[in-house]
Amino acid sequence: MVMRKSKEIDYRIIAALMKNSKLSDRQLAKSLGVSQPTISRRRTMLEKTLIDNYTLIPKWDKLGYEILAINFVKIKLAIAAEEKYQAIRERGLKWLMKQPNIIMTAASQGMGMDAFNISLHRSYADYDQWFRNFRSEWGELVDDIQSVLVNLRGEEVIKPLNFKYLSEAI
Repeated sequence: MVMRKSKEIDYRIIAALMKNSKLSDRQLAKSLGVSQPTISRRRTMLEKTLIDNYTLIPKWDKLGYEILAINFVKIKLAIAAEEKYQAIRERGLKWLMKQPNIIMTAASQGMGMDAFNISLHRSYADYDQWFRNFRSEWGELVDDIQSVLVNLRGEEVIKPLNFKYLSEAI
């Protein structure tokens, strides 16, 4: 496992970058009390092994997104046993990658569901259209779809999505 081989400085670099990925190597070095060449060397190694991507998390509502949907999917049992499984899987992967509003998808376990995705929508009408398109495209392969909708413009978004919180656990 890669993390077992990591040094304590690696954890500190990752935690600092999770809080603020805009930090330069010089700024990181100063805040962590190590040399800039050490940071540059360790960061290069981390970018090859542990850092998947640098990204920002926007204020979705300010960009016009009203709904975050967590969609759970139960795939028909017969699909897994069919010879066509690989072709169906490849078709599904291609379709998913063409859906820019889906920000994550994976196989999953629990609640009787096989997969989930997280998607963003500008309005309920936008979500409803996306949901109808999903059912139209995949209805013959899916037993059930359940969604949890989050109002991104509501007052009940208590802790917005951000990786800085997780940095405290590293």
